[in-house]
Amino acid sequence: MNKVMSNKKIIALYVLPALLLILAVVYIPIILTGYYGLTKWNGIGSPDYIGFDNYAALLKDTAFWNSAWHSLLLALFSGLSLILYLAIAMVLASKIKGANLFRKIYLIPMLLSSVAIAQLWLRIYHPTNGILNSLLESIGFDNPPAWLAEPKLVLFALFIPILWQYAGFYILIYYAALKNIPASLEEAAKIDGANALQIAWKIKLPLAMEVIKVTIVLAVVGSLKYFDLIYVMTNGGPNGASEVMASYMYSEAFKSYDFGYGSAVGFFLLVFCLVATWLIRKLTATKDTIQYS
Repeated sequence: MNKVMSNKKIIALYVLPALLLILAVVYIPIILTGYYGLTKWNGIGSPDYIGFDNYAALLKDTAFWNSAWHSLLLALFSGLSLILYLAIAMVLASKIKGANLFRKIYLIPMLLSSVAIAQLWLRIYHPTNGILNSLLESIGFDNPPAWLAEPKLVLFALFIPILWQYAGFYILIYYAALKNIPASLEEAAKIDGANALQIAWKIKLPLAMEVIKVTIVLAVVGSLKYFDLIYVMTNGGPNGASEVMASYMYSEAFKSYDFGYGSAVGFFLLVFCLVATWLIRKLTATKDTIQYS
């Protein structure tokens, strides 16, 4: 018994630094954010406790709810894009010619920083000298839109580089999951007369479902708290048309110097992400057994 306890103490000693680090960079900031959300504070001096006034104001804030709607749209597009990523991964995993080359090409965006990607797409979307508008003019469009200056277009124009940025990440995850499926199952299905679509639907998709669930959570929650590329490309403009919850939080805290209200937005975003994660897990919950017939 003493030996076991001694081992537990050693294990605790090794785990303690990691626990302290997580406490310092995750849990303490969350607690402080929740506290500052109950105060009025401009970042200087002592914060003034005002209770739930910031959260009450948040519920009536049209700009915040617009930003929340934009974040939900981005999460929806990110979730739907996983279907495309999975389809590409299935093609790459089917031993097509040049699959290794295509895998490397899809991974290129992962090697670039968000700022570099934003600068690249700013040049693509440039209203006069951009590649996209030059291409549209060459095929007969006389007045192509200013993609990042049109309130009705800017949000959807931003979705494309965001989804492109993470395509390689999700394709790689799906590719690894599909390659981990025993080849004997596919061979047996072919012998039974199954075509490629039936193999993908009845065998590959069920066996990769646990990985798919994880990627859904990553895509949706990651989209809800997305910030950097939008901040660089539009800074939430024009007139808040591309504002998301994270950029609105930054704007309130570091531009308006209302750290209390910004913290309230940040804490609401945290709760929103937790609820979204719980809902996804509930909606994607399945039985452990898989039916193949």
